[in-house]
Formats: sequence, structure tokens, C-alpha cells
Amino acid sequence: MRKFVSTLVAERTVELKQSLAELKSAQAQLIQSEEMASLGELTAGIAHEIQNSLNFVNNFSEVNKELIEELKSEKSKVKSERDEELENKIVNDLSQNLEKVTLQGKGADAIVKGMLQHSRASTGKKEPTDIDALADEYLRQSYHGVRAKDQTHFDKSLCKIEVIPQDIGRGLLNLFNNALYAVTEKKKQLKESFEPLVSVSTKKLNDKIEIRVKDNGMGIPQKAVDKIFQPVFTTNPTGQGTGLGLSLRYDIVKGHGGEIKVETKEGEGAQFIIQLINKTLYNS
Repeated sequence: MRKFVSTLVAERTVELKQSLAELKSAQAQLIQSEEMASLGELTAGIAHEIQNSLNFVNNFSEVNKELIEELKSEKSKVKSERDEELENKIVNDLSQNLEKVTLQGKGADAIVKGMLQHSRASTGKKEPTDIDALADEYLRQSYHGVRAKDQTHFDKSLCKIEVIPQDIGRGLLNLFNNALYAVTEKKKQLKESFEPLVSVSTKKLNDKIEIRVKDNGMGIPQKAVDKIFQPVFTTNPTGQGTGLGLSLRYDIVKGHGGEIKVETKEGEGAQFIIQLINKTLYNS
């Protein structure tokens, strides 16, 4: 048991050190790119998050070492003097601590992977794309394993526009996943009295095409609204989001000459609005 616990703690520490090495590599790529003007703020924010995870792992590693010594001491006693209840409690504490270490390790790993996405230039090419079909395709992908109703209101008069479909698709998928997460969490709280709903609509606005993703979930706290597109900012619990998703989608939309904004009311839901410039139109 002692070897098993020590090995797991060592493995998690190695994984986090590897994550830091990958982070440095991602930062080197970002420095060479002009894609993000706020590189200093981004780097500081991510380094802070990674350091928090490392501090957490280091602290719990120390606690686990003390618990292992305590367990060894108890097991070294003659059987009649051993406190079996204490031994079981120590083992349970070790198990819970390792779960927390694993969660922090996964969180740090997710941040690094998100950073790599940020630093990776898109290799796709703009092509005439049916936005309705693209939105519907990625909406179906996001519903895998999730129980919630959806409504689609697609503007059939839309023409194809030139975008990088993989990039816009990834951006939409992130918004759909966020919406489904919000309604799922609200369902956990309200049980049968709540019916989760996510709606997606498209509309032509003169020289723009608008995409709206709306949910009736928990909404976003007003104090967080101005920060949600900032790298590493997230309202989700540790291990359930890196805060890089919306930032990356913001960059994707901006890279297409478009805009993305949010309307929300805490406790009632949120709506993300994407407007893409319709520079080149193609008949469907």
C-alpha cells in the first residue's frame, strides 16, 4: 500500500513538471506570433494557474508522506495494540488526497493542451460554407451522452459564406458544450421541476450572418461577464474547464472579422451571439 501511494504521488508530480515543460514550449510559440496582443497577461495568468496546481500537489504530497509514516508506525505494533479503525481512516485519507492530486494534475494538463491550441496556427482554408448545416452538425456532436431538449431556428434564406469550417465548427462546439453544461448543472439542482433547453438560431443581417446559442441554465454572474473571454478565466469548478475555450473561440471569430458577445441573467440562462461578416456570398 505504501509503495502504491508513493508511486502515484511521484507520477502526478512528474506529470505536472512535464506540463510545465510543455507550457514553456507553447509560450515560445506564442512569442513568435502576433495573434495575441495580451501575451504578458496570458502568460502570467496561466503560470499562476499551473503554480496553484503544483502547490496543491506538493502540499498533499507532504501530507501523504506524514500519513504513510503514521500508518507504518501503527502497523509496526503488535496486533493486540494496533488501532484498526485508525489504520482504515489513514488509508481513506490517503485515497481522498490522491483523488485531489489527480484532479489538479488533470486541470494543469488541460490548461497546457488549451495553450497549445492557442499557439497553433490554423491550417484550414476559407471555403463556401453552409452555416446552418455546420451549426446543426456540431450541435448533434455536443449532445452525445447528454439529456436535454434543443430547438433550432435556421434562416433558410442564408447563402454560403467563406469561413474556415473546422475553426468555426470548433467555436460553435465549445458554445454548445458550455450551454449543455449549464443546463445539466441546473438540472442537478432543480431535479424534475426543470426542463433543460438549448436553442440555436441563425439570421441574415444585411452584410452579416448572426448565430445565437441560448440556454436556460445557471446564467453567468454579472461580475464575470466582462472577463469570460479572457484566457484562463472560468466559472467552472476545478477540473471542469480551463477557461481557454471561450478565449480561443473569441480569437477564431475575430480572425474571421466577426464579433462575439454574451447576454445573460444569473439564474435564468445565457445567450452567446456571433456575427460573421458576409463579405463573399455564394448562392446555395
